[in-house]
Amino acid sequence: MAAAAAAAAVGGSQSPQAELPAPGLALDKAATAAHLKAALSRPDNRAGAEELQALLERVLSAERPLAAAADGEEAAAAGGGGGPGAAEEEALEWCKCLLAGGGGYDEFCAAVRAYDPAALCGLVWTANFVAYRCRTCGISPCMSLCAECFHQGDHTGHDFNMFRSQAGGACDCGDSNVMRESGFCKRHQIKSSSNIPCVPKDLLMMSEFVLPRFIFCLIQYLREGYNEPAADVPSEKDLNKVLQLLEPQISFLEDLTKMGGAMRSVLTQVLTNQQNYKDLTSGLGENACAKKSHEKYLIALKSSGLTYPEDKLVYGIQEPSAGTSTLAVQGFAGATGTLGQLDSSDEEDQDGSQGLGKRKRVKLSSNTKDQSIMDVLKHKSFLEELLFWTIKYEFPQKMVTFLLNMLPDQEYKVAFTKTFVQHYAFIMKTLKKSHESDTMSNRIVHISVQLFSNEELARQVTEECQLLDIMVTVLLYMMESCLIKSELQDEENSLHVVVNCGEALLKNNTYWPLVSDFINILSHQSVAKRFLEDHGLLVTWMNFVSFFQGMNLNKRELNEHVEFESQTYYAAFAAELEACAQPMWGLLSHCKVRETQEYTRNVVRYCLEALQDWFDAINFVDEPAPNQVTFHLPLHRYYAMFLSKAVKCQELDLDSVLPDQEMLMKLMIHPLQIQASLAEIHSNMWVRNGLQIKGQAMTYVQSHFCNSMIDPDIYLLQVCASRLDPDYFISSVFERFKVVDLLTMASQHQNTVLDAEHERSMLEGALTFLVILLSLRLHLGMSDDEILRAEMVAQLCMNDRTHSSLLDLIPENPNPKSGIIPGSYSFESVLSAVADFKAPVFEPGGSMQQGMYTPKAEVWDQEFDPVMVILRTVYRRDVQSAMDRYTAFLKQSGKFPGNPWPPYKKRTPLHPSYKGLMRLLHCKTLHIVLFTLLYKILMDHQNLSEHVLCMVLYLIELGLENSAEEESDEEASVCGPERCHDSWFPGSNLVSNMRHFINYVRVRVPETAPEVKRDSPASTSSDSLGSLQNSGTAQVFSLVAERRKKFQEIINRSSSEANQVVRPKTSNKWSAPGSAPQLTTAILEIKESILSLLIKLHHKLSGKQNSYYPAWLDDIEILIQPEIPKYSHGDGITAVERILLKAALQSRMNKRIIEEICRKVTPPVPPKKVTAAEKKTLDKEERRQKARERQQKLLAEFASRQKSFMETAMDVDSPENDIPMEITAAEPQISEAVYDCVICGQSGPSSEDRPTGLVVLLQASSVLGQCRDNIEPKKLPITEEEQIYPWDTCAAVHDVRLSLLQRYFKDSSCLLAVSIGWEGGVYVQTCGHTLHIDCHKSYMESLRNDQVLQGFSVDKGEFTCPLCRQFANSVLPCYPGSNVENNLWQRPSNKNIQDLIKEVEELQGRPGAFPSETNLSKEMESVMKDIKNTTQKKYRDYSKTPGSPDNDFLFMYSVARTNLELELIHRGGNLCSGGASTAGKRSCLNQLFHVLALHMRLYSIDSEYNPWRKLTQLVEEVNSQLGNEEQQPEVPILYHDVTSLLLIQILMMPQPLRKDHFTCIVKVLFTLLYTQALVALSVKCSEEDRSAWKHTGALKKNTCDAEKSHEVLLSFVISELSKGKLYHEEGTQECAMVSPIAWSSESMEKYLQDFCLPFLRITSLLQHHLFGEDLPSCQEEEEFSVLSSCLGLLPTFYQTEHPFISASCLDWPVPAFDIISQWCFEINGFTERHAEQGKALLIQESRWKLPHLLQLPENYNTIFQYYHRKTCSVCTKVPKDPAVCLVCGTFVCLKGLCCKQQSYCECVLHSQNCGAGTGIFLLINASVIIIIRGHRFCLWGSVYLDAHGEEDRDLRRGKPLYICKERYKVLEQQWISHTFDHINKRWGPHYNGL
Repeated sequence: MAAAAAAAAVGGSQSPQAELPAPGLALDKAATAAHLKAALSRPDNRAGAEELQALLERVLSAERPLAAAADGEEAAAAGGGGGPGAAEEEALEWCKCLLAGGGGYDEFCAAVRAYDPAALCGLVWTANFVAYRCRTCGISPCMSLCAECFHQGDHTGHDFNMFRSQAGGACDCGDSNVMRESGFCKRHQIKSSSNIPCVPKDLLMMSEFVLPRFIFCLIQYLREGYNEPAADVPSEKDLNKVLQLLEPQISFLEDLTKMGGAMRSVLTQVLTNQQNYKDLTSGLGENACAKKSHEKYLIALKSSGLTYPEDKLVYGIQEPSAGTSTLAVQGFAGATGTLGQLDSSDEEDQDGSQGLGKRKRVKLSSNTKDQSIMDVLKHKSFLEELLFWTIKYEFPQKMVTFLLNMLPDQEYKVAFTKTFVQHYAFIMKTLKKSHESDTMSNRIVHISVQLFSNEELARQVTEECQLLDIMVTVLLYMMESCLIKSELQDEENSLHVVVNCGEALLKNNTYWPLVSDFINILSHQSVAKRFLEDHGLLVTWMNFVSFFQGMNLNKRELNEHVEFESQTYYAAFAAELEACAQPMWGLLSHCKVRETQEYTRNVVRYCLEALQDWFDAINFVDEPAPNQVTFHLPLHRYYAMFLSKAVKCQELDLDSVLPDQEMLMKLMIHPLQIQASLAEIHSNMWVRNGLQIKGQAMTYVQSHFCNSMIDPDIYLLQVCASRLDPDYFISSVFERFKVVDLLTMASQHQNTVLDAEHERSMLEGALTFLVILLSLRLHLGMSDDEILRAEMVAQLCMNDRTHSSLLDLIPENPNPKSGIIPGSYSFESVLSAVADFKAPVFEPGGSMQQGMYTPKAEVWDQEFDPVMVILRTVYRRDVQSAMDRYTAFLKQSGKFPGNPWPPYKKRTPLHPSYKGLMRLLHCKTLHIVLFTLLYKILMDHQNLSEHVLCMVLYLIELGLENSAEEESDEEASVCGPERCHDSWFPGSNLVSNMRHFINYVRVRVPETAPEVKRDSPASTSSDSLGSLQNSGTAQVFSLVAERRKKFQEIINRSSSEANQVVRPKTSNKWSAPGSAPQLTTAILEIKESILSLLIKLHHKLSGKQNSYYPAWLDDIEILIQPEIPKYSHGDGITAVERILLKAALQSRMNKRIIEEICRKVTPPVPPKKVTAAEKKTLDKEERRQKARERQQKLLAEFASRQKSFMETAMDVDSPENDIPMEITAAEPQISEAVYDCVICGQSGPSSEDRPTGLVVLLQASSVLGQCRDNIEPKKLPITEEEQIYPWDTCAAVHDVRLSLLQRYFKDSSCLLAVSIGWEGGVYVQTCGHTLHIDCHKSYMESLRNDQVLQGFSVDKGEFTCPLCRQFANSVLPCYPGSNVENNLWQRPSNKNIQDLIKEVEELQGRPGAFPSETNLSKEMESVMKDIKNTTQKKYRDYSKTPGSPDNDFLFMYSVARTNLELELIHRGGNLCSGGASTAGKRSCLNQLFHVLALHMRLYSIDSEYNPWRKLTQLVEEVNSQLGNEEQQPEVPILYHDVTSLLLIQILMMPQPLRKDHFTCIVKVLFTLLYTQALVALSVKCSEEDRSAWKHTGALKKNTCDAEKSHEVLLSFVISELSKGKLYHEEGTQECAMVSPIAWSSESMEKYLQDFCLPFLRITSLLQHHLFGEDLPSCQEEEEFSVLSSCLGLLPTFYQTEHPFISASCLDWPVPAFDIISQWCFEINGFTERHAEQGKALLIQESRWKLPHLLQLPENYNTIFQYYHRKTCSVCTKVPKDPAVCLVCGTFVCLKGLCCKQQSYCECVLHSQNCGAGTGIFLLINASVIIIIRGHRFCLWGSVYLDAHGEEDRDLRRGKPLYICKERYKVLEQQWISHTFDHINKRWGPHYNGL
């Protein structure tokens, strides 16, 4: 009984509220657990079980009071011991201990895991997780894999992509229902169930006892936490509070699921065991707390049924009678309707609702499967109640994850799916009420997609739980809550109801989880079949669809512009696509074969019934209401698509599924209304309805919608046209398009329904519609591949396209589950057949192009189809674009030079079922229209256009191509009833009607018309009128009358009792054609036939008389093989010729008549009118010609001016080399440099008081600092091991050197011994344009006042060059002076070097007074200030004493250094290419030098400290220097950086500098440099080498040119330095440094040259800029000799035969050995104390490689996988937007507030530290590179492209991306050349927020 005692001790006498004593009981817990385990293992374990129950009761009930606290009953519960958390933790500890049965919990976990048969992965993830989808391996399109399984499987060559999960998901690896086994990863390939041992019984025994209590405890917790809120909206705060408290418990359960299969099956048992549930929930008995929670549960349950009273419908109708729209579920909970009170009788229904929509509901209730409607949910297991609370709490993420983690257990999966279906209605209700419907939708789909993607499971649930009934009913019920009365057609009496698109339900897409589930299950054949066989379901579904029929009705605003533009159309289009079209496509995908005919018959039958109901409900007779249109006719479209499928795939007879004529006439009205409205919208007739109506017209044809909207509509119209009377159809079309009145022969007419300005475009619209209707074959016989090809050609003809935009633009089957995959094999094969790939090109400075596809030449030649293009263009401009491209192709290929017309394309043959469509082309009505239009065009009536003519000819040609078989020539004399208006045409065949002459036409015209006046004399005598009449005057022809007549005939035919009662209600109500003012009848004499009109048109178009000559008269062959390429492309003339040829081919009569017409010499067409017009056009042409010539002249003049300007601009800083050399000093022709000001346009010299300046951009740059000394490129780190250390960068090395010098030497001297600016140096660049500084100031002022948003900040002095628009931020004054001056100074002088040295010293000694206060000097000062402010203080101040003048001095000469070094880098690091500055870059170094020199001269160096002394004189009093120890010594001259010395020396001289002084300075410095090289060499080599060299050199010391032999000098240096301790202490550690190679004479020479080259290069550049001398080009190996001779170091008499020796360039100013020993003495003095540092300072690395960005891996995925989960080193979180610096590899958080410092976000901060304000970052999640430059940033583009040469910004497509080396090179080039600002155009301020 010890155990019982222990148990008592644990919980015994303490009240449950008291906190359990935690720490001391750990042992007791384990012991208790072990004891209980033993007790339970006995065969008779009742006692143990009871004991355990008691313990659990006690432990777990410790949590109860917390629930009360959570409830918000603010009791003082929190005052308990350790706060609420402690007791919970204690309870969890107990559970863990008990589960482990006395052992350690972790060991227990490991033990259970060992029994995991891991056949499935099942990893569950939440939104934003990165997963993969492989279409090659997927069976279900929803298949997804986690990254680990994806990379472990083999998917090479598959069609896969990476994606960010939107709703969350789970990994399907190992599940063969969803994916093919070949795609499983290595872990889940093995079917491991066989070799996993059986789970030992006692391992999980405790779990079976403990877990039910634990879960029950959790459920009670949830019950208590829930308060049914008053407004039925749970206040989220309360819910979240409860959930937070439950976090540890749910996490505990989640951890259990992760232990693998063994634990999951225990959990499944617990969750699904009904007995357990019953026992625990019913045995509440005496516990008050439990009772209360049970009551809460019952209250919550109450609202779970569908028929809960709160859901009254909007119209105030009482709940419909039982069975109406509530869930039909059989025997789930055996709920025998507790609906007594709801069986409301029909009388209640009448209650004030006018029976609105009632018919529909009654109908619905009659076919619900069974009347037992599930009212309230009944729960029988833990799982059911857990799901119930999960829904009630709006799907908390943790619960969802727990429920999903269990899915790998098959038994659980089935149970859970059934439970989910059982709660489906409840889910819908909760979703509708939720505030967070978005999040909730995602969580619902997260669950349902796992359940319903599996066909086997879906079928099982459909059979056992009536899943389909539930889904359809729930959807219907959901939509019923937002219905409104339809206002379509008959506003007052309409009985139709539609959804209200303004409701949140539609606006926020709240319905999508349910619709998406429905689409998902319909993708399974077995489920879809059940749906299609079930008549009741089909009826219900058609009811559902009819809610969307006619929604979002637009009414045309006629007077005022609409006040508020509603955006509801988004919701409407989305709803039709998602809720109607996608399920339709899902169903269609199962109707592909003959056996499925029955399904189609079912759908068509119920669809027609629904349509008939709809027509009745809206009171539709035969005329649509005017000025209103809806784009939403889903019932029409269902009908059309199933018809199309029936004929195309199921070989059904079309007529067997068509309704009668009357119904067809009704069916065609609304789709036709949409087509006419499209034309009206494009004619701007709806402009008062705002932009949204255009948006609708565009969405209707847009690629994602077109095949569910416009295509079925046009197909339906084609079907109607093929079955209805053609005259009726044609006249309906023109009436709908409101152009009937225009179709008259009279020159004037009155249009009662259309303003004149819209007539032309409406007529074009009507004709274009007819052409599309007659030539489109999408559903009339084209195969799928032909359709794909036609779509692709149309898109490519409009514009070149990228692969992804093509995929997007080609309408695919919009149901994502249908298995038709974009990018499938046929797509790629068709694409390669019709298009060529244009790889992206890269001009630096060009825009980043993508890989594009462009149509092949033969496609333009044979397949360009303007009809398809017109059908598919969203923007009208695309049609024009296609025509322009077509024109360009014809010009280029020489096929046609002029402006071509759209080509006529042969069509795919019609499917036999639709042959009737061609009757439209052979009906008199159309022929009369065509005749009238041809005549009007010929007579130049108003409102006709070339487009109209083009369409008329197209229709004639279509008619000729599709005429009946060869008609017999005698057919002309047809008689019979058809002669009713033979006054127009004898028959209905176009071929014969073409030649029919029409003599007179009677027209009705306004009295003002010219025809009236003209005919008045003739028509005085009545008899002449009569005689005319007999000779065949046509009657007045009215299309409207014609249509009425036909309509009457059809109706009479179809209804024998001829119910004319209803009929008179026709269009008189809206437009009475006779109401126009005083129309009078006139008779026109015409005497033309279509043929004669065509021939005259030919004359008119060609502008010549008799231009037409029948082609067959010359070449009879034409009639035999008519396909002639000559006619396939061309303009109107070609079209007319082609038509006449076809007419002649079709009948001998026509041929004869054409020849006859041509024989009569035709008089000029209509006499006066045309000539006037022609004269006008001729005048116009002449004027145009003159204007063109004038323009040409102006342009030429402008070009020459520009050229001369460019030349002068280029010459600003290079002297004029063409000045003859004979100029003697006596007569200097000094020409001052002349500058053009680009603002005021004046040119002149720069002067002291009106200085001119160069437009410059100053920017801080750290590019130099990124040079490295090893060739091995740095790679971007992609694993934890790889790291980048910046130790070997140029900047780091220079920093170390300076700080080392500052440790041991005098500060002021240190600051003269080095250069700074490797990091944060100021780079100055110019576009070469100049302006007056005062002009610039006023220009800046105007920019300041300019309100336009600029990409730059004027307050910071930024502007764009007024001429070339290049970005700039300062103006560099040009120093007044001449060009020739330089030439005079360059004359070689014969002074010897000693004199020059003295002159240099004197000139330096003169103090530089600052010039007097002139405008120029002010500007120079201000530009110097700009230069200083360009970089940060830390990059300027290196002195130990802040603000010391030495700092400024150092900074200024370093600016010069930075610019020279950078120019060297731009030239590729050497001067072998020679020539002027590369890339046409205009240099401003000359002007910059003037400004710097002016300021440097203000600081005079003490003559003692001037290094010039040390270089050129021997100092006697050596000892005195070492005497004063207390003061830090100066830097020994050998530690000085020679290039810095050069700049100091030159900038200290008065400007302009003389060439011989320059050469003198260079010569002197070269001796120092050479000595440094020797010293460095001596330190590098080994002890043996040194002694050998010392010896050999000493022997030659006394030869004549010892001072110019490197061997002698080297041996002297070694012997001098040996006196100090420099070479000592060469311990073992030194030997490692020593290079093992033996130094030969050649390798020494190479070393010395390489050491000196950088100095020579910089010096040559400097000389080039100061004196304008060209740089010679040379081979790399001779660079040294060429540069040294160019600098004047090489003596002129030097022979080039024997090998070149660098020492021969030496020209010692004083005896070499003396000066060297003096220099070495300083070193020895230092190395006495600091040998190590002394050595380090001597070895200078001078060979820097060019700077590069980091090398990136080939495949982007390697970067992405490493960085997107990497944690930030600063804030240790995974950044939302991670980025990595491409210069140094630092990982940063973009925009992350976590890493913000003093209001600077991390990227901006890093750009300042790493690049002195320039940062280049790769955004990991977007694959895009972003550039930060100062206070601006821009998106640069991506350097990773997919296989089709495209970027994938934001990784939306998720296809594999590969590095594009060219792009990366361009990026690096822009970085090195500092041209980001000039090349990238889209900059914006970042406000330090990146």
